[in-house]
Amino acid sequence: MDSISEAPPTLSSFTLANRAVIVTGGASGLGAVMARAIVASGSSLAIADLNITAAETVASSIRADFPTAKISTHHVDVSSKESTSKCVADVVAHHGKVDGLVTSAGFVENFPAEEYPVNRMRKLWDVNVDGTYLFATEVARWMIGAGVKGSMVFIGSMSGAIVNVPQPQTQVFPYNVSKAAVRHMAASLAVEWSSKGIRVNCISPGYMRTALTEKIIQESPELTKPWVEMTPMKRMGDPADLEGPVTFLLSDAARYITGSDLRVDGGYTLL
Repeated sequence: MDSISEAPPTLSSFTLANRAVIVTGGASGLGAVMARAIVASGSSLAIADLNITAAETVASSIRADFPTAKISTHHVDVSSKESTSKCVADVVAHHGKVDGLVTSAGFVENFPAEEYPVNRMRKLWDVNVDGTYLFATEVARWMIGAGVKGSMVFIGSMSGAIVNVPQPQTQVFPYNVSKAAVRHMAASLAVEWSSKGIRVNCISPGYMRTALTEKIIQESPELTKPWVEMTPMKRMGDPADLEGPVTFLLSDAARYITGSDLRVDGGYTLL
């Protein structure tokens, strides 16, 4: 469907029509899936990613399905304040505004805690935590100055609330800590910016069928069974399972929701 008017009837508050949303890390993985969903909900889209070639490929794919959508791509290093500032300024110049932000840029590495290289740990923190902070504050400054009431969605992980076992996740403690920081950052900024009309929420995915998890499964196929059996819904998540949550939190349908951590994990963290 190219036009929002062609969609099945639903509450008008769920639409993202006439909005402009930035997705960091939107050139691949979960970010690319959420970027497409945002356009499908009627929004203009800015994909911000370190890999501009991949970002343009994703943008072209989305345009093929939504030819009238306004989509731009922007090179950015989320760990750099200068790069982040320039990116947000470029998005505003291209779209005229920013109504929403999804921070999906991030990465993970595996090392035993006692052998984790300090420089790699700092790099992970720079991207996962500082990158979220830099983009959020840059967008917030623009929103506050322009008087825009916006919505931000930080992509965390259930690993920010639990320590996943059995899997190499026990060897990625900086990742777990970084996602806990992202989750609490969302809550803290939600309180601070609520009076400015800016909502901030977090989505914490569980085990998702992504390229990363598929690689882990190929290397350790025995992990599939416990991942599925320890999930009450008895399946791993599909990236498409994030489409509804992210568009909902960005929309006016979630206008009284801020500071929440929405677990999209099939009930895994309940047990």
